[in-house]
Amino acid sequence: MRVPVVHQQARRRRARYARLLWNGAEVLVTLGVVLMLLVVHQLWWTNRQAREGAERKVQALERQWAGEEEGEGEGSASHGDGDGEGGSGADSGSGGPGDGSRPAPDSASATNPTPRPRWTQAYAILTIPRLGLRVPVAEGISKANVLNKGYVGHYPGTAQPGRAGNFALAGHRNTHGEPFRYINRLRRGDRIEVETPAAVYTYVVDRTLAQTSAGDGGVIREIPRSEVRPSYGYTDPGYYLTLTTCTPEYTSKYRLVVWGKLGSMRPR
Repeated sequence: MRVPVVHQQARRRRARYARLLWNGAEVLVTLGVVLMLLVVHQLWWTNRQAREGAERKVQALERQWAGEEEGEGEGSASHGDGDGEGGSGADSGSGGPGDGSRPAPDSASATNPTPRPRWTQAYAILTIPRLGLRVPVAEGISKANVLNKGYVGHYPGTAQPGRAGNFALAGHRNTHGEPFRYINRLRRGDRIEVETPAAVYTYVVDRTLAQTSAGDGGVIREIPRSEVRPSYGYTDPGYYLTLTTCTPEYTSKYRLVVWGKLGSMRPR
């Protein structure tokens, strides 16, 4: 009489195990879907949003500067030919970098000064022809208000475009527009342009530091030189550009650094 009871208990145990397995499988599938959605959000959606926002900001800056130039043109025209000749003389005097001599961009900034940018304000455009990149430059390196918008951030305390010292920038390598994803492809001699309301500054890629620590502050100093790998960097004052991003890809353990030197400047 006990045999049927044993069989009944065994069936109940098997049913419980089956339910547990089924519930566990449902949980795993749900977690997998959630993780997949998170990956899609990080690798696709944030890139799409950031790139679209960065493109709109570039267009807004271009419209703003075009409007300012039109206003200046109308104002200068009303003063007659004499002022017009004076203006061209100032431009030619500030065009020193084109002759291969020591760059003299500060004179252009003095004749057409750019207001000090506010925190997180986009105030310049970075163009790297080799990478097909054209993105806004904003003051500061805040993730939420600058880098995650797909912008490139200017390190506070470093030089401004065209000024003596080191114009140092940071950008994401992965997600949120990833503007600096391929800066490891830059080679010596590649052009990098920085456009402001006052002028367009052309820097020329000179050196690359493939990997250094995240805390290597020497790479963004006025005379950039790695504190971790002292053989990389410079010893003389100059007009430098520094690009920094995380490396290897999809990590933030180390930093990749690209340095350039100012080659030429042309007033807007």
